[in-house]
Amino acid sequence: MSFLIPATARCALLGALIMATSSVQASANLPLQKAIEQAIAQDPLLQKHQHQQQATYAQGLAAGTLPDPKVSLSMMNLPVDGWQHDREAMTQLKVGVSQQFGRGDELALKREQLQIASEEYPLLRADRIAQIRAQVSQLWLDTYLAERTIALIEQDKALFEQLVDVSKASYANVVGRTRQQDVIRAQLELVQLDDRLSVEYQKRESARAQLLAWLRGAQAHIAWSDINLPETLPQLKVAVPAIFVQGKPDAERLLARLTSHPVVLAQDVRIEAAGKGVAIARQQYKPQWGVNASYGYRSDMPDGSSRADFFSLGVTLDVPLFTDNRQDQWLSSAQSNREAIKTDKLLLLRELSGQVEKEASQLRRLSERQTLYRDQLLQQTHEQAEAALTAYTNDNGDFAEVVRARIAELNARVAAKQIDVDALKTVARLNYYLTTYQPGVNDE
Repeated sequence: MSFLIPATARCALLGALIMATSSVQASANLPLQKAIEQAIAQDPLLQKHQHQQQATYAQGLAAGTLPDPKVSLSMMNLPVDGWQHDREAMTQLKVGVSQQFGRGDELALKREQLQIASEEYPLLRADRIAQIRAQVSQLWLDTYLAERTIALIEQDKALFEQLVDVSKASYANVVGRTRQQDVIRAQLELVQLDDRLSVEYQKRESARAQLLAWLRGAQAHIAWSDINLPETLPQLKVAVPAIFVQGKPDAERLLARLTSHPVVLAQDVRIEAAGKGVAIARQQYKPQWGVNASYGYRSDMPDGSSRADFFSLGVTLDVPLFTDNRQDQWLSSAQSNREAIKTDKLLLLRELSGQVEKEASQLRRLSERQTLYRDQLLQQTHEQAEAALTAYTNDNGDFAEVVRARIAELNARVAAKQIDVDALKTVARLNYYLTTYQPGVNDE
């Protein structure tokens, strides 16, 4: 159905359309890379891992050291009927020292085990940095998407406000052919846009709050009013495109890459430390030695004659004869622990491989959708909206069709932006799984 529309209303409608297609330039003082660097610089967990590494290494130095010698001082064989130290020949003042030694190479192995364990923390720091890159990227892109969606909706909201005014004016005009349902439809679309804006504002506030939690660190005074995001999306590329053949990961290349991931290398460190634990358990079958020496001083006899002092030297030795319920169990426990950690590594590799497969598949589909929207949908929905508006302003179109066409174009633009953001988020997650450890580069 067609209807007449006043010339002034048509001009206002066309002006609103021009305004809706314009964009507002904003300063870009927080690009994605800057947000990532700031989050890494203020992450307390990285400092925690640094202290844990120092603590574990220091424990290794202490564990590999012999226990402190024991010194004893005693008065021996003092007669109780007079407590005289020079009456009996057996009375003496004895000073002794004893020293225990480890079983076999136990102390050296304990030192090596803890020093190996300390090597895990640079790997954990590298993994933490990679996690921060991925998580901050997700939150930054979520914030960006919410802001761009709000901008797109607000641009079209001005047009729909004009549509409401035009429909009311045409409905009130005696020569107009606008129906009451057209007026209601325009008002309903405007209300629904307000609801969509509320939803997007909620998403933006949530993403902003989470992003600020990473950026603030000790600087709790930072507010979002001090931050602007750029209007253009960053360029994120898959870290190792050579791994993928027609968008699918090559199994052999992927496994080689994943074995250099920081969390996988951390499992290797744990396996090596557990191997030292097995070696330590084997030392429990060896005897533990100890030496002691003492010097006994005796007072002169009552008549002034001197007495000879005593020197004693001894060796202690424990012999592990009954090993069934002690040494055998320690060894069995250490071996099982090492095998359990090896199993954890296999499970981790399988999980990482599955995640890469999943993200790669999703990225392929998103790329297909990006091409579809870029080459067809965006252009077609825009042309449809233009054609519907032209027909409407020339009294040859239907008002409802104008509304549907504009909503379809808005939805297409929002969906296209969503797909672009989802593709970058997928790349960020994929790059985390493809992270490799480079000493001195990604462990600080």
